[in-house]
Amino acid sequence: MTTTFTPPIPDTDASALTKKRRIAFASYVDENYLPGFLALLRSLALSNPGVCEDFVVLYDDLRPASIAKIRALHPRIVLQRVNDTHYDSYVKGDQDNYLVRKAYFILDIFRLRDYDTVITLDTDMVVLGGLDELLELREGLAAVPQFFYGQHKLNSGLLVIQKEYLSDEFCAKIDKTGRSGDYELDKHDQGILNAVLDGDFVRLDAKYNFVKRRLSGDLPVPEETKILHFTGRHKPWQGGESGYAQAEDRWREFELTDAEFHAAYFAAPGGLHHDLVVHFGTPHVRRTGDVEIARKVAAAHIAAGDYQDAVDVLSSVHIPLDEAWPHEVLGHALMSVSRYEEAKTQLLLASAAPNRAATAFARLAQMAWVHGDNTEALRYATAGLTVDPTHRSSRLWAQRAAAVPSQEQGSAEDQLAHVAFYMDRQGNAGDKLLPETVRLGFGPDTTSRRWHSVHAHRYFDKAALERVNARRGLVIGGGGLFIPDTMPNGNSAWQWNVPDEHLRAVDVPIMVYAVGFNAFDGQSYRANRFNDSLRLLVEKSSFFGLRNHGSIAKVRGMLPPELQDKVVFQPCPTTVMRQLVAGWTDPGYREDTVMLNAAYDRAGLRFGHDYGHFLAEMAKAVRRIGEHTEVTCVAHSLDDEKIAFDLRREHGISLPVIPMYDFSNDEIRETYARTRLVIGMRGHAGMIPFGVGTPIISLISHPKMAYFLNDIERPEWGVSVHEKDLGEILTERAIGILDNHSRTVADVHDRQQRLWKVTEENRATIKKILGR
Repeated sequence: MTTTFTPPIPDTDASALTKKRRIAFASYVDENYLPGFLALLRSLALSNPGVCEDFVVLYDDLRPASIAKIRALHPRIVLQRVNDTHYDSYVKGDQDNYLVRKAYFILDIFRLRDYDTVITLDTDMVVLGGLDELLELREGLAAVPQFFYGQHKLNSGLLVIQKEYLSDEFCAKIDKTGRSGDYELDKHDQGILNAVLDGDFVRLDAKYNFVKRRLSGDLPVPEETKILHFTGRHKPWQGGESGYAQAEDRWREFELTDAEFHAAYFAAPGGLHHDLVVHFGTPHVRRTGDVEIARKVAAAHIAAGDYQDAVDVLSSVHIPLDEAWPHEVLGHALMSVSRYEEAKTQLLLASAAPNRAATAFARLAQMAWVHGDNTEALRYATAGLTVDPTHRSSRLWAQRAAAVPSQEQGSAEDQLAHVAFYMDRQGNAGDKLLPETVRLGFGPDTTSRRWHSVHAHRYFDKAALERVNARRGLVIGGGGLFIPDTMPNGNSAWQWNVPDEHLRAVDVPIMVYAVGFNAFDGQSYRANRFNDSLRLLVEKSSFFGLRNHGSIAKVRGMLPPELQDKVVFQPCPTTVMRQLVAGWTDPGYREDTVMLNAAYDRAGLRFGHDYGHFLAEMAKAVRRIGEHTEVTCVAHSLDDEKIAFDLRREHGISLPVIPMYDFSNDEIRETYARTRLVIGMRGHAGMIPFGVGTPIISLISHPKMAYFLNDIERPEWGVSVHEKDLGEILTERAIGILDNHSRTVADVHDRQQRLWKVTEENRATIKKILGR
């Protein structure tokens, strides 16, 4: 069927593609130090309630009951048994003391290979403050210098280790020193590290490893202390030591029962991490029936795409009639699994409270619109605006419900039905352009003379089925329709709200066209419903084309062998618009500008802990590129303007903003065709300019852009938002393109021609399917 153009098999590991930093905490734990470690875990959660990274537990003798206690205090425990015999060959001060022998086991941390940054914490520590600075560190091996020995030697109780030290080469240095005995034998692991590093480490403020000895004479713990370290023989859980009562009182703040700890976590200030909310809240709700905590747990499940879990937790408690917020969240969860009548009941209950009414009415409007009842949708949206005239969601649903659909001009037998995400005014510019561009792939007429529109987010009922079956065929696409959370439903668990029975009853040819598998790094499709719907869709389709080979690999991996070969490559039609748009001519003149786009939907998945780094590096690049040409901000959606605000606020850089979300399709194409270079984070901030012949550099925060660049065999046209030297790399590549612009444009045209050849081959196949 296709294709003569076969790029290299893509790496589909999301973290490898986006280079999002994998961060972990780590400790060595044994039975003697278990009480200290449990206090450490509680203190970490209470002092950093919005942080949840893997916690690697090195161990050699933990009992199952102890492991259960550890797992109860953290949802992402990674158990790693130490290679204890490895250290038998090390020269030690006391070869027969088992405590001395165990002191070396923490060095197994350097044998981890799955992380970019590892933060080690001794089990006799408690965390008293925020650790953002440590999480943002990206260079070297960082530690606090020893209290008694000046700045040359580190205290190994806290280490922030970057990937270059998590290597066989560094482990060999550790082994060589340990076996030679050429180190301070009484300092054990710390002695080896100081001998190997010889002072070459990043020095941290003492507040990150504030040793108990600084408080001799029962001094109070300074307020700025982030991590308190109970060095010495006498540990708080073993009775403590005279002269340190105030310090030990701080440790005892974290000697809590599960009930006390859960209550303290949910009372913590600031944002709570959704994984911790679920992990601590679920047993708390089970034990207490607390409605407010159940609401928070359900909201966390919704944020993670676990809609049925949200329904289950709120359904397990008795919600009083006048508790509006839990009713509203339950209504949200129920509509997300397509239990619409139950959702309506919950949302109507929520609408009785003024502080939740606008949101409840907006969700009721959404459900009415999903079911094709614009009159009811407008009534609910208007009610929401009556309660709160500034409520954005109610206003958007009112606008959508009030829109008058254009009268179809063609006859059914001459039309193709088209399932797509039809974007509202001021919506995402790429999604706005996409349906028209898909239609151009089938012919020059994109109007209702040849097309019958089916909004993917509307429930595909029997009436919609009959309308589709009266057409010549059904086109589904393009865009990232295979994503679980933009408009969740329980019928398919992807963007098209279609029950299996209605999909099975489609009796015209189905063509899936340039659709993408759109999960972020750290996001997954958790419902079997998606797999079943996907398999049925592939079975029913006469043509099943995905827009990149990364998506193809992902989808084939979900299918039985007999269906895998049905999945073929169909580039996004936006990438070949120069060939699709009738009468297209390349611009004779380009403005001397570089356009910059950044995206902020699902910002946590895009940036992790690196947004501050990203912004600082972008400031460097914008300043240096700005010495050669004007840099402007191009916003595909309103939220995209944030980079202009943040650059001005944090770095004093002002950028003109191009509000592309207000542009017509022609204006979008023309604007991108007239600039010299687009540096874009959104998928279509790369594919659209590429499609009109403009060079691009992709800011990779999502695997799909790496997939696209792999398909055109130009991975160097992308750079990860997590790249340590992002500013320098971006500047070098941008100036290189600007200095060799004509050659790069010619390369874009050549890459595009390869995609066009695939598109033409697929067009011939589809023409045979449709019979004309």
